[in-house]
Amino acid sequence: MRKTIGFALLLSASLAAALAQTPPTVLAPTPPMGWNSWDAYGLTINEADYKANAAVLADLKPYGWTYAVIDEGWYMADPFGAKLADRKYQIDDNGLLEPDVTRFPLSANGAGLKPLADWVHDHGLKFGIHVVRGIPKEAVERNTPIAGSGFHAADAADTSDLCPWDDGNYGVRDNAAGQAYYDSMVKLYADWGVDYIKVDCIADHPYKPTEIRQIAQAIQKSNRPIVLSLSPGPTQLSHAEEVGRYAQLWRIADDTWDGWSFAPDKWPNGVRTAFDMLAQWHTYAKPGNWPDADMLPFGSLTPHPGWGEPRQSRLTPDEERTMFTLWAIARSPLILGGDLTRLDDVTRALITNKDVIAVNQTTWESHPVGRLPKSLARARVWMALSGSRKKPVHTVALFNLADRAATLRATWGQLGLPGAHKIRDLWNGRRKPASDAVTVRLPAHGSVIYRVE
Repeated sequence: MRKTIGFALLLSASLAAALAQTPPTVLAPTPPMGWNSWDAYGLTINEADYKANAAVLADLKPYGWTYAVIDEGWYMADPFGAKLADRKYQIDDNGLLEPDVTRFPLSANGAGLKPLADWVHDHGLKFGIHVVRGIPKEAVERNTPIAGSGFHAADAADTSDLCPWDDGNYGVRDNAAGQAYYDSMVKLYADWGVDYIKVDCIADHPYKPTEIRQIAQAIQKSNRPIVLSLSPGPTQLSHAEEVGRYAQLWRIADDTWDGWSFAPDKWPNGVRTAFDMLAQWHTYAKPGNWPDADMLPFGSLTPHPGWGEPRQSRLTPDEERTMFTLWAIARSPLILGGDLTRLDDVTRALITNKDVIAVNQTTWESHPVGRLPKSLARARVWMALSGSRKKPVHTVALFNLADRAATLRATWGQLGLPGAHKIRDLWNGRRKPASDAVTVRLPAHGSVIYRVE
């Protein structure tokens, strides 16, 4: 308990220093940390399983884990339905999605997700939900009224616009009726107490800038500080300024699952893909704007993962450590995906390492190191700066991308830090005496992260 309290105080002090120059109105001043139901439950999450996972997340909150997010499917009476009609979307009289009461009993009698959000807040966490952009087809077929306006669903819907992989909704028109629909949707979520909205089929294939703007404006009108997450990727670099204007995080890759690499140029992504993606986006990471490399598929991906058969993550312990290290130093959001009720010791040790988490949460600049020596030909190196700008603290991570063990060696000068330096391994706490070079033997797909002292 003393260690946990001590870390919480230390991280709070570090965050205060790192955010001293950040305007208080910035949402997500540091990369969001939390848990999302997709990797373990797919469309099937229910109230009992969600609360069980959120209770574990509450125990991890002293380490920074905060957002508990229900991913897609909370409004389906039958998430196992093979066709859209079989899944039985639940909508209210204003054409807005509502939770299925058999799966979310607290939502009975029109309460929506507010009682569950209240429960989450009582546990010191923040409440998030996932939606696919657009307006439900059934709302358009019934031509339901749009709350707070004189419009109806048919006025807002673009029936020629469907999400390529989820045909439950029509797109929303860029007109007054479309804005009114999104205003009513976000108002309902704000009334429930939602703190985080992940909107899918909007950041890429297809990119829908008008709907991003409409949702962001609706959030602003709601007067509730709701973090907006855009999915899926790869968001195009040419859209960086626009998405950064409206959202706090956006996916820079399509779905990333539990493998080092998959078939080239095909879905899904493995960990290897993230090195190049994060390198392209590193200059856009700042308070309120976080390029998102996707969730961390660690531990138990059961009972109904969003892709594949129920399983223990196929990442090796070294690959999990490398993934967490890269996400941390590149300042990607840290969103856990596995079943937290089956958290294994290896994963728990990863996600409760206070020093590595602090790199993610207190860094004010990070970048991949270029022009590496030949001794690092199959490696990647990242540098992070924390502390004050007058007295920066350097953190360096080295990654072995090769499929076999390798010895990595470079002088500190080659890494941009001339001279001799002491270092501390942030994973095991071991220190090394001052030297003008760093030499480390890493397993296949392994990594190390050092604080330069």
